[in-house]
Amino acid sequence: MALNGYEPLKKEQELEGFLEQPNTTSRTLRSSRSRGLVFGVVALLGVFGFTAFYSLPPRNARYATEQHPVSSGAILGDSGDELARCPANIPPPAAPPAKTNPFASLTVPETVAIHDWVSAPARNLNLTAGTDAHLNDNFIYRIEAYRPAKKDAVRYLDNPDTTAPPERYAHVIIHHGAAAEPFVQDYLIGPIPVSSKTSMRKLTEIYHRDPIPYNSRGFTHITELSPLLLKVMPALAEATEELFGGSVSGLPNDTLVAGMSGPFSFDGSFRRSWVSWRRNIPGPWLHPVNFFQYVDFTGTDPEQWKLLKIVYNHQVFGTIDEFMTAFRNGTLKRLPSRPDQDPTASEWSTRKRPQPFAPRDLDHLPGPRSVSFAGLRFRVDRALQYVSWMGWGMYLGFDRDMGLSLWDLRFKGDRIVYELAPQEAMAQYAGNDPMQTTTAWLDRFFGMGAAVRDMIPGYDCPHEAIYLPATTTNFEGSITRERAICIFEQDTGRPITRHTGYSDGEFGATRGYQLVVRSVSTVGNYDYLFDYMFMIDGTIEVRLSASGYLQGGFWEPAQDGYGTAIRETTMGSLHDHVINYKVDLDVAGEENSLLFTSTATETITQPWFDDDWGSEVIQQKISKKIIENENDALLKYPVNFQGGYSLVNQDARNRWGIPRGYAIHPGYSPIHNTVVGSKRLLNNANWARYNLAVSKRKDTEPTSSSQWNMNLPGDPVVDFHKFFDGENITQTDLVAWVNVGMHHLPQAEDAPNTRTNLAASSFFLTPLNYFDYDVSMDSTNSILLTAPVKPGDPWTFDDYGVAPAHCVPDAVPPFEYVGVETFGLDGKHAPPTTSEEMRKSAELFHRIKVEL
Repeated sequence: MALNGYEPLKKEQELEGFLEQPNTTSRTLRSSRSRGLVFGVVALLGVFGFTAFYSLPPRNARYATEQHPVSSGAILGDSGDELARCPANIPPPAAPPAKTNPFASLTVPETVAIHDWVSAPARNLNLTAGTDAHLNDNFIYRIEAYRPAKKDAVRYLDNPDTTAPPERYAHVIIHHGAAAEPFVQDYLIGPIPVSSKTSMRKLTEIYHRDPIPYNSRGFTHITELSPLLLKVMPALAEATEELFGGSVSGLPNDTLVAGMSGPFSFDGSFRRSWVSWRRNIPGPWLHPVNFFQYVDFTGTDPEQWKLLKIVYNHQVFGTIDEFMTAFRNGTLKRLPSRPDQDPTASEWSTRKRPQPFAPRDLDHLPGPRSVSFAGLRFRVDRALQYVSWMGWGMYLGFDRDMGLSLWDLRFKGDRIVYELAPQEAMAQYAGNDPMQTTTAWLDRFFGMGAAVRDMIPGYDCPHEAIYLPATTTNFEGSITRERAICIFEQDTGRPITRHTGYSDGEFGATRGYQLVVRSVSTVGNYDYLFDYMFMIDGTIEVRLSASGYLQGGFWEPAQDGYGTAIRETTMGSLHDHVINYKVDLDVAGEENSLLFTSTATETITQPWFDDDWGSEVIQQKISKKIIENENDALLKYPVNFQGGYSLVNQDARNRWGIPRGYAIHPGYSPIHNTVVGSKRLLNNANWARYNLAVSKRKDTEPTSSSQWNMNLPGDPVVDFHKFFDGENITQTDLVAWVNVGMHHLPQAEDAPNTRTNLAASSFFLTPLNYFDYDVSMDSTNSILLTAPVKPGDPWTFDDYGVAPAHCVPDAVPPFEYVGVETFGLDGKHAPPTTSEEMRKSAELFHRIKVEL
């Protein structure tokens, strides 16, 4: 029985009346009068907003009625009959190849059972509940599913009727803060569900150092730094009130908030950060006051934490007394007063419409929206998190570190990709102040899966999108977001192929439909949109788009060259974004090779060259090379993109004798990191130096990074370069590590938020001689035109029986944004939290509001 909300249509006959029946004979084009009526109905539905269902301004209703008279509010079709109701916006049930998703996340009851088992006295771990724990306690930091070995998963997926699903295990991380030398340790727990067979061992084989230094630990309580900052800031209140019009006392009405720079450590021997102060108003990242403190919060005892430096207007002070003495005796070089230092003039950093604003012509009308008039064409199994569309099929996974991942991606029955998943997101800044010049974020540390937010229906995804939930678990409990993932089909408005021709069979086009699987993560100030776009020719586009707030700096002449002024005292700081993906391609099987194809010019002579043009011709020529050694597979795209990289199976060939392959094709903004050699990214993000890299696949190298890498650039837990140890990579199981990103040179138009149309980057996985022909030609959403026999007659056409469908869509449901569903460590529903509590949990070290 299908889950509630995913019931199949009762009868196929429900679609009768919405689709024209196939006609095996060619038909003449409808008259312009008939076509005009059809377009009028489409305009009525798509532009003017379903007058039968919506209460729109009267002028819209009058216009619609005048242009398309109807009786009793009905909408008429070509024949004058009332149009029927469109099929419900419910995806048909899917048929997964296997009835268990080996990559599924843990459920809340499963995490509770694991938490209780690990916390039992028999484990002898001396654990404190995470909700009660302090830094010097032992407590469970994180619980999530551990993915099975590939051979076990593939054996099951390929033979689900005769093979049992692989045993399931949990990945548990414990902060051992009570140890004499505190540390962080990963454990493997299983098999699960918990039983007498369940055991626990250290999980070390996926890392390059053990144990993990406590100074590189993840965030615990959001107020972790409050004890130190409450010692520092009240003593500076006299100065901060006069210089910035703000102070910090740990009260709700504090007028300054803090942000921190990362990394916090080089090798785990210390934990330090620059603290930047900003105005406590909406969009604080755009309101820095040019006041910084370097603090030491090494270890577990806040009484030992200390202030190391104060920096104001490029002046450095070693103590609070030094700074206050300079402030009081007049030797402090003060910043000039600026117009936008008025904290009441702050609406420019919000998403409220600017005042005054210039209305756009016809912008008072709702824009067009997508409607699947014949019903949704993709299938979903909500329980298994499985999706299929037009020959594509895939399982979905989700985890705390990086969020949505895709598994066992098949096209036309063939596994193309075993795993497609983001690995890390780097942002490295530049500037002439302590905050910007020292910042090199690796956002896996904060948890891009934990930072996934419920999407805004109709804005983040189309109205007819289908949403799937995701759950993550930390030291306080679990969070489920019902709209964590959205799935929808879209018409790109561009044919995937077309040609205007005059001979038989030359003239036609195929519609360029795509299926999109999307999630959105908001990590502090930045929003990341993760898109996976599937096409009917077997191509996948992986696209990352960014929005949200800049990490702004204080603008002054000394910052010139490191960013752009976007307000009198605010600059957008120069920085790079690089996001790494794992692409485990299995091209016609697991035995693949890395092919480099390039082009170069040559000068040739031929005996048939005529005297008019001379005896030489300069032209291009293709060269192909199999890269055999891992060490030669740390790659950058060739100059002018004259060539590229692909994975091919040399033992599997298409009909024309060419090895079947899939190309990794650069899309928008195919960059790599600019800065190489910085101590803050010395070895913890080596993958960012390249456009892509290809290594031999190993279960012991599941990810290119880890949560702990950000704070260990000198000695990371995962050192990507150690994947490359001279192994042969011909006809073996390979993984491509592919980067997208952007060189962000900020501009005034980045305020208040960066735009996703420019802040976007992508790559394509596309068939390379994998098929014998372009398989998008199989689509019946195509048209073939034939020239008339008699000059002047209409062209005849064949649309393969897939004519436009006409019906009345259901009204768009009233807008609603609920938020999250939270569970305590006992698995029971937790009471709803305030928006302020949500903010603290979401923004972490990016906006620290000091509390008593």
